[in-house]
Amino acid sequence: MATDYDTPRKTDDELNEDSIEELKARRNDKGGNAVDVDEFEAAEGMELPGADLSNEELSVRVLPRQADEFTCMSCFLVHHRSQLYSEKNGNPICRDCGA
Repeated sequence: MATDYDTPRKTDDELNEDSIEELKARRNDKGGNAVDVDEFEAAEGMELPGADLSNEELSVRVLPRQADEFTCMSCFLVHHRSQLYSEKNGNPICRDCGA
């Protein structure tokens, strides 16, 4: 609903008087609360979990682990050497898992 900001504003007394009449009108008008939404348009943009994506192709460039990186043996993520916290039994642990 568009609002006309150029119209004169009502005083507090006028607002109180109108509000009772408006409440009565709203109570009698049950159909005014329904929102007209086209279900097809709403569902068109939504992707459901488990949808069939077998025809889709992803092109992602995967790089092998670099010489200055390690794989954390707790979270199994590849981190830069600057994220090395410690080694447990010869296995590297990142700062997030070790702290």
